[in-house]
Amino acid sequence: MNYKVSDLLIRIKNASLAKRRTVVVPYSRVGKEISSVLEKRHFLQEVKEEVKEGKKVLALRLQYEKRKPVFTNALIISKPSLRVYERAKSILKRKKRGHGVAVLSTSKGILTGEEAQKKGVGGELLFEIW
Repeated sequence: MNYKVSDLLIRIKNASLAKRRTVVVPYSRVGKEISSVLEKRHFLQEVKEEVKEGKKVLALRLQYEKRKPVFTNALIISKPSLRVYERAKSILKRKKRGHGVAVLSTSKGILTGEEAQKKGVGGELLFEIW
């Protein structure tokens, strides 16, 4: 699962640094959920499911503010070699100086740290983005 997560994040980061308007990534359920969370938090403008060459893909429109990418960096925390889990109470302590967004895989789906804390659920801390 996390290989797909890191692949998605790196593709978005590289496309935003190259000033691309859109990036196309292979479809996965986890990728769709993460993209939806990033869209809600205004890191992405739009997320579309498309079929190209007979395969499902996600077309992601990137968000820019004053010609600078909103998505500047991501820290992948949980990896296949080292899973990192957080309780609901300790999630927000990890945020980057209050500016970043932590994204978790919980029993309630993929949530931001704030949403997970409000729902009182912990989970696998996938990455932080700022």
